Amino acid sequence: MASRQLVGIVTGASSGFGALIARGLAKSGHTVYAGFLQPNNDTTSVYRDAAAFSKENNCQLRGIELNVVKDALIKAAVDKVMAQEGRIDVVVHNAVLKRSKGHMSFGPAEAFTPKQFLDMYEVNCLSCQRINRIVLPHMRRVGKGLLVWISSSSVHGPSSPFLAPYFAAKAAQDSLAQTYAVELTQHGIESSIVVPGAFTQGTNHFATAMKPGDVEVENEYMEGPLKGWDNVTLEGHGKIVSPDADPAAVAEAVRQIVDTEHGKRPFRVHVEFDGGGATIVNGVRDLVRETSLTKLGLAELLKVKSV
Repeated sequence: MASRQLVGIVTGASSGFGALIARGLAKSGHTVYAGFLQPNNDTTSVYRDAAAFSKENNCQLRGIELNVVKDALIKAAVDKVMAQEGRIDVVVHNAVLKRSKGHMSFGPAEAFTPKQFLDMYEVNCLSCQRINRIVLPHMRRVGKGLLVWISSSSVHGPSSPFLAPYFAAKAAQDSLAQTYAVELTQHGIESSIVVPGAFTQGTNHFATAMKPGDVEVENEYMEGPLKGWDNVTLEGHGKIVSPDADPAAVAEAVRQIVDTEHGKRPFRVHVEFDGGGATIVNGVRDLVRETSLTKLGLAELLKVKSV
């Protein structure tokens, strides 16, 4: 159990990583508001399931409507949490596209419309900015807080074909997280980036992937020189992932970060069962980041200020 009960919001918590993270934090003793796209009513199963989990495990897991691309709904959710708890200690940025559009994307880059790229970018990156602008004033006021960003090994790992919109959006989110990290330390706010590798169970990434909007262009690729390479890509992803790759490991990584003492949380944590490519690349990238900031005279911004 956590040494101190924190109040947290987890976006995209109706399924996948988000649901596992919200439940793991609640079981660890924190008060967790699980962000659901669906409005709350007696017939919405995600709210009933959250309430049942909370009761069965004697913990504080509460569903809350949170559409991360709607400023008014974000503000309403944050205002509700503040009214009920008086503070927000943690935000886990995990939002994904709604089920009808898919969690990620699969198809030739050229065949996706600019609107599809924008949809992916808005949910994976711009949503974080929307939430931060509403939550961070509360954290800055008390001089303490934690942002946890769920990134992806695809950001700095192998860039396999057919996943361009998702890869680009997650890269933008990771870059945003790095900048926020140094700008928030002097406000006492920590940032931790969690980097999941590839998972083939428990997430349905490819089964629900967004398909290209321009079918004509897609066919020119997939019925032409790239015919069959989509299947090779899918099979390859399946082969590189260990059968032990359990998405619950991502939730456990987040729980450990949240439960760590303020000021001692890691900047980046990898959860890879597919060879650890991102761990290697990010090791170099983050070292270059620290070295460059130090040369610029900004080393102090790498350390979170304690209240």
